[in-house]
Amino acid sequence: MARMLLGVLTVILALSLTGCGDERPEKITQFQALAQKRLNTLASMLNDGQIRNATLLSQYTNILAKQKPDLAPLLNQLATDATPNGPLFTSLTRRLKESKTASNYVGLDQQLAEVKNIYEAADPNQYNDMLSDPVNVVADMSNGELGRVNAISQAASQLANNADGSEGNQLVGNPSYGSWQTGSNGMSFWAWYGMYSMFSNLTRGPVYYDRWSNGRDYSYYNDVGRSRYTSPKQAAAQNSTYERTKKQFNSQGRQFNSPYAKTRTGSASLSRQSTNSPKASTVGTKSSYAKTKSSSKFNSTYSRDSSFRNSSSRTTRSVRRGK
Repeated sequence: MARMLLGVLTVILALSLTGCGDERPEKITQFQALAQKRLNTLASMLNDGQIRNATLLSQYTNILAKQKPDLAPLLNQLATDATPNGPLFTSLTRRLKESKTASNYVGLDQQLAEVKNIYEAADPNQYNDMLSDPVNVVADMSNGELGRVNAISQAASQLANNADGSEGNQLVGNPSYGSWQTGSNGMSFWAWYGMYSMFSNLTRGPVYYDRWSNGRDYSYYNDVGRSRYTSPKQAAAQNSTYERTKKQFNSQGRQFNSPYAKTRTGSASLSRQSTNSPKASTVGTKSSYAKTKSSSKFNSTYSRDSSFRNSSSRTTRSVRRGK
């Protein structure tokens, strides 16, 4: 009888331990599958012209390239973001591939947070909002002939944020287009990737990190989407640039604040998915994945992807603003 009772207790204990097992590896695998499925859907929607801002980006770059043929190489590069071949989309696919290797992360919490962020970033509505940055870059290059999207006017934004209107400023800080490098003078500056370096010919000298941080204008990436469209490695590099600059300022008896400490004014008509994004200032901190750690279920919105409507028929008529 005692032996039977001991056996029953052993089984109960084993079942109890199984129930208390770590669910994170399984959730990581599930989110990886969901993210891949959502990326496949997003790629199809981009190819079929079902993402509104991608359609606008193609239209805007085509119009401006005819007006300013000397900028055609840069505009053609910007237009790739309207396809699955652009840096925004390929960054997500690369991050998803890297998420398969656990050693890329400091632990399961960070790995789980990363795959969940990729899944959210591939949401068509949120991705459409993310494309507002390259769309508005081209709009500003047209001297106001082409209208901005998901943001207040260039003049209003500069006034509200006490910012300059340098060409391509919405893309500065976004690791899909460049990175912060340190010059021989110890100052950090923005180094564009590839063809995006043509922006350097349109601005008044290099974009230095300290000046940009203090006087940057609003952009979707820097003020809303940074939590979703930045990998842990990229966040670490951004934080390293901040800490190095802060140390330099402190040695001179000056104070330096993070470029993400204050949200800039400028967003307009963003999707619910974007308005629910974590604050840009939390990227790379423990709080950025604490909620993922404690979450026990998905709250998946994948089934609602089909609700994203192609509204290019409404926006095409207002591509040119006129003067």
